[in-house]
Amino acid sequence: MIEPHVPAPPGPPPSWGAPGGTGAPAPLPVRPGTGRFLVLAGVFVCAACGLVYELELVALASYLMGDSVTQASVVLSVMVFAMGLGSLAAKRLRRFAAAGFGALEAVLALVGGSSAMVLYAVFAWTGGWGGLWADGPRVLLVGFSLTIGVLIGAEVPLLMELIQRVRRQDPGGAVADLFAADYVGALVGGLAFPFVLLPFLGQLTGALLTGTVNAVVGAALVLGLFRRDLTRRARWLLLTANVLVLALLATATVLADDFERAARHAVYGQDVRVAVRTDVQEVVLTGDADGRPLDLFLDGRLRVSDSDERRYHEALVRPAMDGPHARVLILGGGDGLAAREVLRHPGVRRVDVVEPDAGLVRLARHDPGLSALNEHAYGDPRLHAGTADAFRRLRSTPSAAYDVVISDLPDPDITASTKLYSQEFYGLLRRVLAPDGRLAVHAGPVADRPRTFWTVDATLRAAGLPAVAYRVGTRDARDARDAREDRDAAPAPDPGRVAAGLHAPAPRGWGFLLAARAAPALRLDPAAPRPRTLTPESLAGGARDAARTRVPGLPPSTLVHPRY
Repeated sequence: MIEPHVPAPPGPPPSWGAPGGTGAPAPLPVRPGTGRFLVLAGVFVCAACGLVYELELVALASYLMGDSVTQASVVLSVMVFAMGLGSLAAKRLRRFAAAGFGALEAVLALVGGSSAMVLYAVFAWTGGWGGLWADGPRVLLVGFSLTIGVLIGAEVPLLMELIQRVRRQDPGGAVADLFAADYVGALVGGLAFPFVLLPFLGQLTGALLTGTVNAVVGAALVLGLFRRDLTRRARWLLLTANVLVLALLATATVLADDFERAARHAVYGQDVRVAVRTDVQEVVLTGDADGRPLDLFLDGRLRVSDSDERRYHEALVRPAMDGPHARVLILGGGDGLAAREVLRHPGVRRVDVVEPDAGLVRLARHDPGLSALNEHAYGDPRLHAGTADAFRRLRSTPSAAYDVVISDLPDPDITASTKLYSQEFYGLLRRVLAPDGRLAVHAGPVADRPRTFWTVDATLRAAGLPAVAYRVGTRDARDARDAREDRDAAPAPDPGRVAAGLHAPAPRGWGFLLAARAAPALRLDPAAPRPRTLTPESLAGGARDAARTRVPGLPPSTLVHPRY
């Protein structure tokens, strides 16, 4: 096929950084067809690496700061904006496209590859995301997003020059080839991150390996294909810079495991006993040795503290069990602690636990400390645990299948949980409840976030499940005295946990909603063993406390219009 002739633009020919300054570009060491293929292959790899950097920042920010929608919006919007700035800035480098692209890829490999480790280090050793560094880490996240975006945006104009350097073609065809390789590379990078890099290498090593690949490909493309366009000094500088970048990334990769252990100890304290990354989340168990209380962290958030968990789980489960309770469904609760309270009641024939994280269930089954805390609930033949999506499970559940449903899920304003506090979800729960069945919902701290709490109430009512609200956390004089004695007898908190803000017990003032087809009465089952922390008087007081925080007129939350 005969290529169309494209007239050269007027004026002097561009300089490609060849020895001698301006003038005609030096010949390539390969045939034009091979050279064009190599450039497009480089575009493919660089695009894949760029998208991995973006996804890695989103994932790490969501893990450390929560609210994945906000973090994804911030990172991606800042990056796209920065890519425009990078494209404009690259106009000044077009006369030195080969040298500029080589230097840019070395910097991008170092910044993108090390970004996860730097962010995690700041989180671990500056007291989390609060205190003096309340805004610093977020500024650092935006800084990484801006820098990486500028570098990624500068790639396209330089690669456009390089692909035209190999063989002149009409600009429209060159742009089509370039962006086709770029988009396919982005697809591969986007799929490789969640299915290969994250599960098999983790965030730190995955980012470092991506930076290594980025540096190798960028250096190989420039020093291999366009080396004659560079002066001898430029070649040596570029080679030295890439060797240093690769050495830094390799060193960080070798030390990644030690770094992660040290950072974990800085965050959770020195008594980390179990730390595993399941298919769903990071699970960390601390304490349960030398008198230290057992704490369970899920994705960095304190989920269970044995100094306070009984108060939470008794309040969640016990009021819902006043009435028929032969068949019970627990949503979440993979730690087995809600199941422990359910199984105390006579007349329970079957308990189904639907927990998305099979790794947490295994830990609650076999870990000595956690299984002792849940009183070996998973060894009870009445308990049946399964891992499934809650929506899918409820859709396949027959109507009126359960007398009691316990919703032991993270707070509704955590993005991953929002759909499980929607009107559609509660409509499914209403269908699987028996006509006189009850639903208990953990709806977050009512005193601290009343609008969120009462939005859950409005959503339940919209689904045909009127609810009564109550809270726990207020201690009577005896509880306060016992707590002081326990605190005085306990070992001093670890300095690392103090710095990270993780030495405090579980949050006070949990809020709950007890719902049914008709407004339920808030009582305790008189046939069950007496609770250790809950009394009819404290339950009634908790209902009065919650009622005083009511926010009227709130609309329900739905799947397409979440309001948390």
